[in-house]
Amino acid sequence: MARIQLENVTKKFGKVTALDNISLDIKDKEFFVLFGPAGAGKTTILNCIAGIQLPEEGVIKFDGEITNLVDAAHRDTAMVFENYALYPQMTVYDNMASPLRSKLYKRDEEYIKNKVHEVASMMKMENLLGRLPSQLSNGQKQRVAMGRALVRTPRVYLMDEPLAHLDAKLRNAMRTELKDIQANFGTTSIYVTHDFMEAMSLGDRIAIVNEGKIVQVGTSDDIYYMPCNEFVAQLMGDPEINIIKGKLNKTSNGYSFTLNGIDKKYELPEDRDLFGVLDEKSLDDVEIGIRPQHIKYSFEPEDGFFKCTVYSYESIGNKSVIIAEHCGFQFRMIAPNGLTVKIDQDVYINIEINHAIFFDSETKEYVGRYNEAAIKAYSAAETDREDK
Repeated sequence: MARIQLENVTKKFGKVTALDNISLDIKDKEFFVLFGPAGAGKTTILNCIAGIQLPEEGVIKFDGEITNLVDAAHRDTAMVFENYALYPQMTVYDNMASPLRSKLYKRDEEYIKNKVHEVASMMKMENLLGRLPSQLSNGQKQRVAMGRALVRTPRVYLMDEPLAHLDAKLRNAMRTELKDIQANFGTTSIYVTHDFMEAMSLGDRIAIVNEGKIVQVGTSDDIYYMPCNEFVAQLMGDPEINIIKGKLNKTSNGYSFTLNGIDKKYELPEDRDLFGVLDEKSLDDVEIGIRPQHIKYSFEPEDGFFKCTVYSYESIGNKSVIIAEHCGFQFRMIAPNGLTVKIDQDVYINIEINHAIFFDSETKEYVGRYNEAAIKAYSAAETDREDK
């Protein structure tokens, strides 16, 4: 159990800056997720915390104590590597038992046997204990790597995309199991992923990492509903959020929004907080983010809908995605399965403007959104409830 702090940490590989003056404060017993695209610096953060790599600048603290000069073996961390890092000459049992046989964390063989079988049962791999890594599939190797970390109760678990190579059914089951394990063990966990569903469902808090910098830190609700910029908004969601260019116009009742290139004007419903921000910013050109579930469609003309053509239609499991095109714009929408949709057929759409997220068209930074105060209050209440 530990509070992990990174203060102004910079890590370079030659001329490449992998981490650029980052700071994080991870609470004791928190399940903290590092989320971002490939090459963003997520694994480098884990390696610096584990002591595998040392930063050129900044400090790393465990419970307030600077650990920069503490070697990896004495930091009491358990790490799950993305590339498994199993001992090829050892069986699954011995791989999982190896941390408990080390000089620092040595336990008796009876304890080791009970712990290995307990974790193997939890990971559904009791029948694999006698095999060598060469006799395992990639998904099975991933489970062994996770099991090897879970047999210990370290100060912090460090997990580098531990579910990446599992099949979809087992990945969903392990996602639930991991959260439960962390809650029962009461151990700080830092988890790296590029899957937004994993980030949303597992993390008490999420840090968005991009190009070696921390872009935003918050709960899943904070980041999903109030992304700090368009980059974060596009990361969080599948299908991806629609970013639509347009103009704000001051009216006697508040504001209206006109989509660029489309003869359609939306009167913005009153929201004092949002209007106050828009007044303060005095923006004309803006971009709005609209999630696919907040665009309505019809295959017949309807009042308030504007005409587009179907660009693509794909079924993805329990839902379908329609992409409609108009004047160079593409709009993603969610539809039920079983529709008969033809490419290039007419489709009429309408944006639910009361769900819009407003961004500055120049800086791409978050400006405001509808019901922001209510979302913040709900998120704060959830955080308080979890802390208790």
